[in-house]
Amino acid sequence: MTRTPALYAVAGATVGSALRRVWRPQVAGLEHLPADRGAILCANHLSVGDQLFLGVAVPRHIAFWAKAEYFRATGPRGALTRRVVTGMGAIPVERAGGRAVLSAFDAAVPILRAGGLVAVFPEGTRSPDGRLYRGRTGAVRLADRAGVPIVPAGITGTGRARPADLFHPRRCPITITFGPPLEVSGRAGTAAGVRALTDELIAAIGALSGQEYVPHYAPSRVSG
Repeated sequence: MTRTPALYAVAGATVGSALRRVWRPQVAGLEHLPADRGAILCANHLSVGDQLFLGVAVPRHIAFWAKAEYFRATGPRGALTRRVVTGMGAIPVERAGGRAVLSAFDAAVPILRAGGLVAVFPEGTRSPDGRLYRGRTGAVRLADRAGVPIVPAGITGTGRARPADLFHPRRCPITITFGPPLEVSGRAGTAAGVRALTDELIAAIGALSGQEYVPHYAPSRVSG
């Protein structure tokens, strides 16, 4: 298993403790996370707080993908940003596409093969209206390459609860529910197989989150 970075542990004991105390998120299905191998956690994406609440829900380090710009930020604030994303064990993702995107795969595969957890939001961006959008195939391709399962997760309530409002929170119920792992090995040999597995994954997430499904990609103007 991979080690938990020191900054991640500190954040869990401080920010994570505050989130648990204020919102009291309800977590179910943790038994579906493999104890003896790595896995990709795939959830719906309602809010910038989803990463925080996933981190609160799972008692292990999760490597989140973060925009590569964060790792190149300049100035005093940029230096702090670089220190935080690096110290949290985040994985840089280039938004230019092509081979640049594959560098995130190169960084994620060793983590997964070493027994770690990597979180991916297969919609590719936050939902603009609370509905669940068509999934992008990166998570399935990564799982196939690393030889690990995908654990679907359904998140509810984070669209109305903003961690930035910690001292004046919008109190509403938040749930994070994990479902049975989706094994992809041997099923992702073709583009059609990858697409079918991605659709299966999104259907599993939707069953856990209870969202209405939209059969096309979420508009890219919503970043996240």
